Amino acid sequence: MTRKPKPSAAAVVQTPRKEAEAGEEANCDDGKPSDRPKERGNNVNNNDGTKPVTEWKLARKKALLQFRCKLEDAIRGDYLLGRSYRSLSRSSRENMNNVSSQQPPLWDIALWGVPLLPSKGHEGTDHVLTNFLKARDYKAGEAFEMLQETLRWRRQHMVDEITGELPFGPDEPVSQMMYVRSVDRDGRPLCYHVYGMLEDREAYKRALGTKERVEEFKRWVVQLMEKVVRRLSFKDGGVHSLIQITDLKNMQSHSAKEMRGVLRSTFLTVQDHYPELVHRHIILNVPLWFYTFHLLLLRLLRQSDKRKFILARPAKVTKTLLKFINPEDLPVEYGGLLRENDEEFSTLDKVSEVFVRGNTTKSIRIPIAEAGATVVWDVTVVGYDVSYKEEFVPDDEGSYKVLLHMSKKLSKSVRNSYYINEPGDLVITVRNPTFKKKRVLYRTKFKPTVPMYVFFK
Repeated sequence: MTRKPKPSAAAVVQTPRKEAEAGEEANCDDGKPSDRPKERGNNVNNNDGTKPVTEWKLARKKALLQFRCKLEDAIRGDYLLGRSYRSLSRSSRENMNNVSSQQPPLWDIALWGVPLLPSKGHEGTDHVLTNFLKARDYKAGEAFEMLQETLRWRRQHMVDEITGELPFGPDEPVSQMMYVRSVDRDGRPLCYHVYGMLEDREAYKRALGTKERVEEFKRWVVQLMEKVVRRLSFKDGGVHSLIQITDLKNMQSHSAKEMRGVLRSTFLTVQDHYPELVHRHIILNVPLWFYTFHLLLLRLLRQSDKRKFILARPAKVTKTLLKFINPEDLPVEYGGLLRENDEEFSTLDKVSEVFVRGNTTKSIRIPIAEAGATVVWDVTVVGYDVSYKEEFVPDDEGSYKVLLHMSKKLSKSVRNSYYINEPGDLVITVRNPTFKKKRVLYRTKFKPTVPMYVFFK
């Protein structure tokens, strides 16, 4: 009687694995394709929602189709806002049936200017529905409930009836706290919330002094959000989101309590009723009290919204913003080169950059071959803390150098101009006394100029 050989340890380990793999294959429904994605790493949350529908994975296409069917039935059945045709009184149903040519009241319902009825075939409908799907991890039922809540909230607060009138006078400083200016590197609008103007106690009382003023202020935030969203393009290849920049510079302790309520209301409103429309929340000049508030706020936000927050201390403001915004689109008050009502430069004038290593000096030479023109230039240094000097060096050795800007510490963006009456070089010298590498941004422009003495002649 022969004894059977014992299986090896590797065979013992591999046998259950093979049986498990066979069991997984046996669970398939007679060769029908499974709705689950083949790769677990490609979760539905990883999609940015900007690809065409034909490139979406099967799970996302299925979720969008379910969402469209739910929405179509709800609009045609007149129960999208929680009120169905069957719940109407008998007289109301008879009146609706007698007028057969009249469309149900919800057929024309729209959100952010995009019709919601899928059968209308509007190209922006799928993009709006996708935002709600992404906010609910592509679960059609939860996305449909979120859309219902958003529509009820808009009707309750009469968001569509906002006329555009500000709750504050145009001459008051508080009316300039929120504005939209320029775009980021991908064309997204930049929405600025500058709360530093509330450092003045009188301005603070006018804006947030009473509960009624606080409610008006929150309504003003919603009004600005609506204006920005109307600029978005819900179509393939368009801009689907914005960047919200909140500046807390000079925020005083006496206004921290009300400001926390306003910020909490703003962030939660955006999360619940403007899903996936804010690409980034950038908080600038963060005070110490905001870190505690931020930790508490994160408990109320979804994981996808938590990743959108970027906090920047005062020393990192310009460096943080330049990661998302080009220098020519960044306002000068934040270390960029964009000036309001600028007649010299536009955002089409590109910016050059050089780096100055620590404890070194760098000279930027701009050659000027012809006379009879005025050269205009902008210069800024990320982080500042450098010495800066400007001079014009003629090509003729017999001519004198012209000192245009004495060497001194640079603390803001600089603009200067000089009329060229002979060929030479414009020399910008930057000395970096720190140990960190500095980034210098500059641009120049030449424009023909007639000297003033010609007019006097």
